[in-house]
Amino acid sequence: MEPIRKFNRFELKYLLSMEQTREFKQQLEAYMLPDQYAWDSGDYVISSLYYDSPDLQCYWEKIDGLKFRKKLRVRIYETEESITDDSMVFVEIKQRYDKTIQKRRIAVPYRDAMILCDERRLPDEYDERDRPVMEEVLGMIEERNLQPTLITSYFRHAYTGTDYDNGLRITFDSNIRYRINDLDLASKNPGRYIVSPDRVILEIKANEKVPYWLTELIAQNNYRLVRISKYCTGLDVENEFPRKIEVY
Repeated sequence: MEPIRKFNRFELKYLLSMEQTREFKQQLEAYMLPDQYAWDSGDYVISSLYYDSPDLQCYWEKIDGLKFRKKLRVRIYETEESITDDSMVFVEIKQRYDKTIQKRRIAVPYRDAMILCDERRLPDEYDERDRPVMEEVLGMIEERNLQPTLITSYFRHAYTGTDYDNGLRITFDSNIRYRINDLDLASKNPGRYIVSPDRVILEIKANEKVPYWLTELIAQNNYRLVRISKYCTGLDVENEFPRKIEVY
C-alpha cells in the first residue's frame, strides 16, 4: 500500500461512557463503513512513541494552547506478530495550526525509525521521496534536542465515510494506557491507564466539514467537546498534576 506522506484535516474529540459508545456505534452503522484494516473483532491496537525536549516543550505548547505547535512520534499498528526491527512503522510529525491538523509521515522499518530519531542520522537506504520528511524530522530533533519520552497504546475501533462523506473518519479509542519507562515499542508492558478504563475517546476527523447527519447525531446525544491529548494526559497522570479535562 502506498503510504500517504502528508494530509490536512481537523479533529473533534468527545469522552464517552461504554454505554454511550455502544449506542453511538449502532447509530453510525447506517451511515458509515467499518475500517477495512481492522481485526475480525473490529478493533486494532495502536502504539505510539512520543519525543519531547528535556523541558517538555511539546507538552507545554499544548497546555498553553499555542495555535501553532507540533510533535514527533513513531507509531505502529500492531498485529498478532511480535514487533521486530523489520516491522513497518510510521514516523510522523503532527502539526496543529489553529484548528487544522497537518501530518507529514513516512513508513519505514522500526530499525530505520530508531536510526533516524535516536541516532539522528539518515538510514543507509531509503525511498528518496521520504527524504524531505526525514530531513524535517532531523531538523526538529536537533533544534529541540528531542528524546524518547512516553509511549501510549490503546484499542481503536474505526469507521470510514462512504462516497458521500469522503475523508470522514470516526474512531473510538479504549483501554488507553501509557508508560514512561521501557520505551521500546516491541515491549508488551501495558503501563498505566491514561483515562478511566470505563471511558472511551471518540474522535471525528474530517477534511473540510462535518456532514449534517453527524452534527444532528452529536446534538441529539448531547455530547460535549473535550480538549484532551493522550500524550499530555499521560504525563499529567504520571506526575499527578491536578489538571482536569477541559469540556466545551
